[in-house]
Amino acid sequence: MSAVQRLIALDLDGTVLLEDETFSPGVVDAVAAAEHDGNIVTIATGRGWDATARILHGLGIRPDYVVCSNGAAIMSRNDAVETGYERHATETFDPSEVLELLEKELPDATYLVELPDGSRLYTSFVDDWDLRDEDTRRVTLTEMRGREVARVVVVSADHTEEDFVRMVEEMGLNQVSYAVGWTAWLDIAPAGVNKSTALEQVRELLGMPRESVVVIGDGRNDIGMFEWAAAGGGRAFAMGQAPDEVSQAATDITDDVEDGGVAAALEAIGVGAA
Repeated sequence: MSAVQRLIALDLDGTVLLEDETFSPGVVDAVAAAEHDGNIVTIATGRGWDATARILHGLGIRPDYVVCSNGAAIMSRNDAVETGYERHATETFDPSEVLELLEKELPDATYLVELPDGSRLYTSFVDDWDLRDEDTRRVTLTEMRGREVARVVVVSADHTEEDFVRMVEEMGLNQVSYAVGWTAWLDIAPAGVNKSTALEQVRELLGMPRESVVVIGDGRNDIGMFEWAAAGGGRAFAMGQAPDEVSQAATDITDDVEDGGVAAALEAIGVGAA
């Protein structure tokens, strides 16, 4: 058993999951060992709830709280509802100004917004967005404006991750929080909201000390939670393939996702040790 109970928050894409959405080597067993040792394992992801729920099932965990949509949504466990979870908190903003800026720079991009109830509106079909369920609807970009949304997602097949980073700087998107995902899309959340702001709420709800926090991730949207964990005396593991600016915000570097980086990180903190 671990000497200290920890709150372990895992990113999904590029951390728990490989690019083909299979699990990183050893991660399922490592998570099971972490829970067996009395630790709390949860998820902190840029994905919406629908795309997160099935990963929880695959990992075999049912934490009390799950952070989705880059911190804009916190789901809480409720065994009385059909899905097993309900929305505990959702942060929103009016995307009109942001969409206007983006449309000028990326007129041919595909756009999606997530509404406060988790339903989504999109301008064109993107397979990675899993848009086949009843809570999605195709609309024009104009119809997205003037609504309160939890996030805006932008995909442009003609641009790289580096292109997105440059565009964000040039457009001055400082009134909102943003992240560029490992598949080169731009994910925009309400101002001041990121994974760390949601995880701090979760930590307080669970009554866990700051120094008990362990976070593991690989992307620019993980920098906030890395800095938050480190500032509180916790541990922040960057995956081996993470960009330099992400690794620099971490307290530790683990292996690449293909080589079982989460399992290695959990082993490093003594999970499963006799």
